[in-house]
Amino acid sequence: MATKDDKKRLGASGETIARRYLESRGWRILAANYRCKQGEIDLVAEEPAAEGAALVFLEVKTRRGRAHGAPVEAVDARKRQRVRTAALAYLGERAEGGEEPACRFDIVEIFVGPDGLATVTLRKAAFGQEEW
Repeated sequence: MATKDDKKRLGASGETIARRYLESRGWRILAANYRCKQGEIDLVAEEPAAEGAALVFLEVKTRRGRAHGAPVEAVDARKRQRVRTAALAYLGERAEGGEEPACRFDIVEIFVGPDGLATVTLRKAAFGQEEW
């Protein structure tokens, strides 16, 4: 059974993989592990203009196999609410008095195989607009 430290290392590794994945596709990372008293956001990034130029709040979920289900399943209603609240705090801290950018919540799923190789899936618009 994995220890708390093992899970923490796996999560940190997944966030590094997600960051590199996004950057290799032209995304600009604005914040990593943004925290406020209401919650945390793993990554905040700007999507490239060719893809829509949205401000994207990303939750990264990493698994060492498929025995415990898909990583996206771990982002339940309670977790979505905490990420949403943290996103609003992030926007409030960085408000420039202009129009708010188009925003979206994505989930980056990472499976690490027995060989140590990772498979990355970006699930865009993983939270519905009604959750804003």
